[in-house]
Amino acid sequence: MNRSTLIEQIKEKKSFLCVGLDTDIRKIPQHLLDLDDPIFEFNKQIIDATKDYCVAYKPNIAFYEAHGPKGWESLKKTIDYIPSTHFTIADAKRGDIGNTSGLYARAFFEEMNFDSITVAPYMGADSVTPFLEFEGKWVILLGLTSNPGAEDFQQLELVNGNKVYQEVISGSSKWGTKDNLMYVVGATRAEALADIREIIPDSFLLIPGVGAQGGSLEDVIKYGMNDDIGLLVNSTRGIIYADMSPSFAESAANEAKKIQQQMAAFL
Repeated sequence: MNRSTLIEQIKEKKSFLCVGLDTDIRKIPQHLLDLDDPIFEFNKQIIDATKDYCVAYKPNIAFYEAHGPKGWESLKKTIDYIPSTHFTIADAKRGDIGNTSGLYARAFFEEMNFDSITVAPYMGADSVTPFLEFEGKWVILLGLTSNPGAEDFQQLELVNGNKVYQEVISGSSKWGTKDNLMYVVGATRAEALADIREIIPDSFLLIPGVGAQGGSLEDVIKYGMNDDIGLLVNSTRGIIYADMSPSFAESAANEAKKIQQQMAAFL
């Protein structure tokens, strides 16, 4: 999915919601556990229930890797089931030396057919550029995360007065373009979005942390939106685990619709 198509989808649906598919076998409704592939069945019903209210889906790969080959099978079935109108994100946080990154890229872009993948920038340009060589695919680089450990390195101040995350975003923005490079910025770091927009005014931002993690949608929009909207706001637990009864999909739809309606009001 290219940039213009993504923007069209956002404007058509009046939504920039991304639904996280972090499907934990220990949390899904009990009645699904007797099925051959409960993870896929859960995802399938969540997708059917929420697809009208979101523009993207983001499976966190760890929730599938933990089940070995069976988990990879569930993931592939999930990706194949997501409508082609929706942007797909492999939340894998890969990043290694060049030839290894190239193989990670082949795995997620060619074999699994994701539109994008999250990548850690710590090892520098040669660990990221192999992902950017795939036409029509996106890298979503970790910019400023919302976990407590972000204070350990990302927020450190350098001798030039910038913080580490600012240097990472500024330097890495030259590796790609607004058409193939996005950034992760945690919703609980909304106060930093204005500064980040000074560095990358045109790039899309993937914003996790709205909802259960306490991030404010209003603040994200206030400080992070650009002329093309430029945001994908992810919500996971507040949607997919809204209800663990047999009517879980209906509850997920209601929660997704609430967020979509909030987004429509701002748009």
